[in-house]
Amino acid sequence: MLSVRDLKTYFSVRGFGRSAHVRAVDGVSFDIAQGETLGLVGESGCGKTTVARSILRLVEPTGGLIVFGGVDVLSAKPRARRSLRRDMQAVFQDPVGSLNPRMKVGSIVAEPLEIHGVGDRNSRRKRVTDLLTRVGLRAADADHYPHEFSGGQRQRIGIARAIALSPKFIVLDEPVSALDVSVQAQVLNLLSDLKDELGLTYLFIAHNLAVVEHFSDRVAVMYLGKIVEAGPAEEVYAQPLHPYTMALLSAVPGSPGSNLRAPHAPGGEPPSPLSPPSGCAFHPRCPHAVQDCRQMPPPLAPCPGKPVSRLVACLRAAEIAAPADKKLDNAL
Repeated sequence: MLSVRDLKTYFSVRGFGRSAHVRAVDGVSFDIAQGETLGLVGESGCGKTTVARSILRLVEPTGGLIVFGGVDVLSAKPRARRSLRRDMQAVFQDPVGSLNPRMKVGSIVAEPLEIHGVGDRNSRRKRVTDLLTRVGLRAADADHYPHEFSGGQRQRIGIARAIALSPKFIVLDEPVSALDVSVQAQVLNLLSDLKDELGLTYLFIAHNLAVVEHFSDRVAVMYLGKIVEAGPAEEVYAQPLHPYTMALLSAVPGSPGSNLRAPHAPGGEPPSPLSPPSGCAFHPRCPHAVQDCRQMPPPLAPCPGKPVSRLVACLRAAEIAAPADKKLDNAL
C-alpha cells in the first residue's frame, strides 16, 4: 500500500552568519503492506515523527519517493492530493493540542466530512453519532467541548475524526504516550479492533518498546535519521542484529531474548544531525566499531545467514549475530 524510497527531509538552520541543514530524515526506505502495522521506534529526535509528517506532506520532503496506492504522493496535483488526504489520516500524540478548544466535539469530528463535501447536514450528524459510539463515547458527547473530557476520551475523539472519511492508512504518532497506563491499553485495544473492522493499515510510532512489540507486525528502528534495522516484530525482539537495537532492547526488563542482548546501553549522547559522523552514524557509541565503520556508510540490507526479511545496516552484523546464535542454540 505504501512504498517509501530514499526519503530525505532537511531543515535549514541559520545563526551567527552561517547556514546549515539539519538532516532530520536522511535516506529512509520501507514498505507497508495493506492491513499491516509497521512500528517505528528510536530515541527522541531520531526523525520518527518527521518521517510520518513527510509522508502526509505536513512538512515538505527534500527528496525521495513516496508512493501510496500506486500514486506518487510528492508529484500529485492538487486534486489528486485532496483525494489522497481522504485515504491518509493521522492520530497525533497530544490529545489536547490536536483538538480545537473552541469547537464542540461534534463539529471537530464532522469537519473532515464538511471539508470534503461528504453528505448533507443531517447525514453528517448521523455519521458523527455513529463514529462517537464506535470509539466508545456517547452520542450526547457531540455537544460538549474537548476540555470537558479526560485524556483518553480526547484521544478517542481524535480517533473518531481520523476514521471519519473511511481512510485506508493512518499514522499513529505516539497515540498513547500521554495517557495513563490503564487508559493506554483501552486505546490500543480500540485501535486494534478498528484495524480489523475497517481493514486499516497503520504506521505506529512509539517510545514504549513493549507496546510496539505487542501492537506491530513489523518493526523498523531509526537512529539519527536513518533506519538501522527492520524485520518481523517477534524476530527483532527475540534476536536484534544491530548494536543500537540491542542497546534499546537491553533496557526492557524481562523481554524475550534478553540473554542475547548487550548488557549495557552505549555511552555518550547521540551525534548532532547538523554534522553527523562519517561512515556508520552509530560508530562513536558502538562497542563493536572497527575502522571500516568510521569510513563506510552501511547499507540497509539482508543480514547474511538470516531471512531476507531481516534487514540491518551494520558491516559486522553477521559477526555480532553469530555468538547470539550459539547462545540461543544452547538455551534450546
